[in-house]
Formats: sequence, C-alpha cells, structure tokens
Amino acid sequence: MNAAPVVTRFAPSPTGGMHLGHVFSAWFARDQAHRRGGTYLVRIEDIDAARCRPHFERAILDDLAWLDLASDGPVRRQSEHRADHAAALAQLDGKGLIYPCFCTRAEIRAEIERAGGAPHGPDGPVYPGTCRRLDPSERSRRIAAGAAFASRLDVAAARRRTGTLAWRDHAAGQVAAEPELFGDVVLGRKDVPTSYHLAVTVDDAIQGVSLVTRGLDLFAATHVHRLLQALLDLPVPDYHHHRIVTDAHGERLAKRTGATTIAALRSAGHDAGEIRRLAGIPAHDVRDAARAGR
Repeated sequence: MNAAPVVTRFAPSPTGGMHLGHVFSAWFARDQAHRRGGTYLVRIEDIDAARCRPHFERAILDDLAWLDLASDGPVRRQSEHRADHAAALAQLDGKGLIYPCFCTRAEIRAEIERAGGAPHGPDGPVYPGTCRRLDPSERSRRIAAGAAFASRLDVAAARRRTGTLAWRDHAAGQVAAEPELFGDVVLGRKDVPTSYHLAVTVDDAIQGVSLVTRGLDLFAATHVHRLLQALLDLPVPDYHHHRIVTDAHGERLAKRTGATTIAALRSAGHDAGEIRRLAGIPAHDVRDAARAGR
C-alpha cells in the first residue's frame, strides 16, 4: 500500500519582513511535500496582536508568490481561529492540568534569585512553580479580585497521565520527549489568549499536517508539542528540523538582529533565482525555477 501524500506547512509570524532564512524554510517545506506528491501550506501565525501587522502579512505573501513559494491551499490565519485554541485550553483545564499563575516576570526572577538559581531550559530559567502550590481558595480569591494571570501547564501532572512519549525526526531519528526541560509552560494569557506551543499544535492537527518542517532552533519546542498532542488526543506528525541559514559571521538570521529582508533585496535588483541561491537552495531547483521563467 502506498503511503498517504504528506502535508507540510510554512508558518511565518507577520512581525517583520521575510529574510533568507524564511525563504529556505518555505522552500524546504514545499520541496518535502512536492517530492512526495503532497501538499504544502502557508499559515500566518499572528496570535500576538501587539506585534503582528497586516502590512507585514501582505509583504510575506507577496514575497512568497514572487519566489514561486505560494501556498497550495488556503492560507490559515491563527487570529481567525481563537475558538479552536480556547477549546483546547479548556480541555486541558477540564483534566486538571492547568493552573493560574499570578507571578510577574520580576517576581519570578526574584523567586529564582532567592532559591539560589533555577535550572535552565531552552527558553532560559525554568519557572519555579510558585503558583502551582497556591491553595485553590487563594486562586479563586485572586481571580475574583481581577488579578491578571497566565494559564500554565502542570507538566509533572501531565507526564503522570501520558507516561513515556517520543517522536520521529527525519534527521535525528527516534527522540524521547522531555517536556520537563521547559518547566510549566504558559499556554495562554489575557492579552494573548493562546501560546505558540498550544496554537501550533492545534493548528497542525486541524490542517492535517503530517510532516512538520522547521529550523533546528525549534527542535526543543517539539518536546512540549509532543506532550500536548498526547494530552489532546491529536495525531502525531513526523518532523524534520532543517539547518539554519546564517550570515557571514555564522550567526542565525533573525528579524531582531536586522537580517536583510527579501523586500530590500528585491529593491536592490536581485531576481528570484539570485535570492534562492543566496538562501542556499540547491542549484538544480534554482535552474528549474529559471527555466520556468520565475
């Protein structure tokens, strides 16, 4: 029996323009899908309303079309599907796996300093679990008083429910899930009702993504995503974490460090083939694009 065609996705956040790293990631997702007769999708991850802008989204979609990397299907915008994310959070809460955290970032830093430090996870110091130990009546009192809080996942309780987990990465092989590396991650806040971890896990399942392709910088996040898949009874895709595009100094290209945008390269006169080459896309694909007039 033939394997089902894969579905991949490229999921940029519209907080700035695309750079060469995005071009490689989009091409990689499309290449992995098309070489298997599958479908490549584009998803706009715009849950952070404070940082995402419509003009950045328009520029991203325009760059993708110009580079012949437009989505094979409708573009999904996370901001239009908050109900899906809220339902997932409610499901976890109904299982007793979510607790409100009233700590500010400053209070968390102070608690860590009082404790003489904290283990470091992929995102920095791991939350010490201060609010996990709050009495339920105290939680209710603070919520009734209007105190702001974040919804955290009780990872230890979640692990007791799921037991041992793993996922398959096309480059790394079978990987044992270790979500404890992140501690009790935030899954929602008042200003941003869902987190990256929760939204991406839910959206991948809804869109039928069967092969998640993304950069190695997001490898560790898969530990959390695998746990959420198990807790929410979602299908488990394969993964392929690809290499990171770097600058002349070996540093990862990023918006926050001012990586040159595709819009700037286009304005400077670079054509689509040149930009593909700069992104490190294999020569045969660049030649195929040139022959097609792209």
